[in-house]
Amino acid sequence: MLLDPEDWALAQRIDDVLPRLSHELASRATAETHGAAIELASHPHDRVGDAAQEITGLRAALARELSATGLRAGSAGTHPFAVWSDTEVSSGARYQLVYESMRELARREPTFALHVHVGVTDPEDAILLHNRMRAHLPLLLALSVNSPFWQGRDTGLASARTPLFQAFPRVGIPRAFASYDDYVETVDLLIRCDAIPDPTFLWWDVRPQPRFGTVEVRIMDAQITAAETTALVALTQSIARLELEEGYHTDPQSDRPEVLAESRFLAARDGMDARLIDAVAERRVPARKLLARLLHAVRPHAADLGCESSLDALLRLGEEPGAVRQRRVAREPGRLPGLVELLSDAFVK
Repeated sequence: MLLDPEDWALAQRIDDVLPRLSHELASRATAETHGAAIELASHPHDRVGDAAQEITGLRAALARELSATGLRAGSAGTHPFAVWSDTEVSSGARYQLVYESMRELARREPTFALHVHVGVTDPEDAILLHNRMRAHLPLLLALSVNSPFWQGRDTGLASARTPLFQAFPRVGIPRAFASYDDYVETVDLLIRCDAIPDPTFLWWDVRPQPRFGTVEVRIMDAQITAAETTALVALTQSIARLELEEGYHTDPQSDRPEVLAESRFLAARDGMDARLIDAVAERRVPARKLLARLLHAVRPHAADLGCESSLDALLRLGEEPGAVRQRRVAREPGRLPGLVELLSDAFVK
């Protein structure tokens, strides 16, 4: 989030900011749909630790270079008190195209997400991982919830970003694909019919990304700190290895779209206090119990990937995700402006 420290409101200044960034930072920073959003993207890395080091450096560089403009940066799933009428759409050609196709839906309050790409060398393995990762999405969302406030109100949700973004088409948990050819034909049909210009207009919670040779997990709220981001990246990569090498989620019961959609809602509403649906056992299970079970399964893979130490932070995040901390801070005298100031102070941690 680009922030004005005078009142801690969103600053619709992306067109002013991007030309003033150093060459090094500008190569990793891009506009997003809304004029108060800036996206930071790491290079590809073999190890989570290297990606974490780069993201930490990018956050620090952005905070430093924004100071010359009088702006600050912060990260969360939503800005706590932004309103739609203050929202501006970025001037870039892609985002003007988004506005043309979405109309006033594109002028809703901006949302901010963490996207994790996992490289997969074989197209069929990518589809296999896409299919199996779907079962993990509700728990990943529950861990990452970081947007309880919207338009200055406590929504009662742990991730208000999730239903807000749901207003866009082509979002949510996609169906499973029978093969890479099935995926290609599906996407090509939409392109041939001039429904979408390219596959990046499929804003699913997880999607194959043929341009990069990755499977992209997109369901998580943006995190307050780089350290929390690192923990979620480590878990995502470890899950990918677990699924491709062992097949942790192979029961078709856990793949039912109605079950996944309901668990996704429960995760967005209750975060780690949610009781998610275990379709195989035909009961609901506390999210923290599911996390403990999953961490036990992925730990050997995390060790092989060199990111086992990053998983330890997930237990703390599981006990107190961002949404819980935001609510606690918002009860203090500074209320929501004070919360946004805290988000900005924590941006480089």
